[in-house]
Amino acid sequence: MPPSRDSARLRYLDVFGGVRVMHAHYVRHSFSRHSHDEYAVGRIERGAMRFRFLGRDNLAAAGRINLTVPGEVHDGHGADASGWSYRMFYLAPEALILAAAEASKKRLPDFNCGVLDDPALAAHLARTHALALEDHAPQLAVESAVLRLLVNWIARHADGTARVRPARSEPRAVTRAKEYLDSHLADDVRLTQVARAAHLSPFHFLRVFQSSTGLTPHAWLVQRRVEQARRLLESSTRLADIAAATGFADQAHMTRLFKAQVGVPPGQYRKMLQGG
Repeated sequence: MPPSRDSARLRYLDVFGGVRVMHAHYVRHSFSRHSHDEYAVGRIERGAMRFRFLGRDNLAAAGRINLTVPGEVHDGHGADASGWSYRMFYLAPEALILAAAEASKKRLPDFNCGVLDDPALAAHLARTHALALEDHAPQLAVESAVLRLLVNWIARHADGTARVRPARSEPRAVTRAKEYLDSHLADDVRLTQVARAAHLSPFHFLRVFQSSTGLTPHAWLVQRRVEQARRLLESSTRLADIAAATGFADQAHMTRLFKAQVGVPPGQYRKMLQGG
């Protein structure tokens, strides 16, 4: 059953000039006419929202993407008495500038409609939004997911021709990135930091790294943390201390990811090493 009262959850991400992430359900609320300094893009989860934008009346139903651009006045209210639920991103123009450059656009992107019917992009948005709202979500994973989403959105729907440049083979850049990640296993590293170490732009780095290794930078980092944890399990170091030393949020986090890769939890693995 949908919620019966208005509710909203908001998180601020200090990435790409500032990103606000909101998960909300509105029954009685009606947004007055206003504009943002940011881009806004979201996915309707339940119900439907009506809003006037770019001089047109729009209906965003469940599964559709709703969006607005900076400076354009709009409003918003439920299409009926049941209201609507949605997942929203509010993005500083700096984020769109970065993503637009990766989609071969030389200026801020523009969008000439307020509702998109694109199930693949809507699913991509929902996955990225859920990750961004996770407690203790790694910065590298969140930044990578948000940037991929923005490039995808621009390449598919921005006005004018946009395309993602093909990824080149960059073995030296990948080596530099691996060295950087290896030396920061215990840190909550940022995408921009790793890309800078690789001497590549963030999105190009993401594609080059995954093409070379078969893994995203965050997945590769988790694999290396698990490998380091396996080595430390040969000692008498406490599991909680191993988790802290290898960059996991806590022992439970290490246990979950360790078991996913090794097949058994760390405590059982240690007993196996000891012949127990």
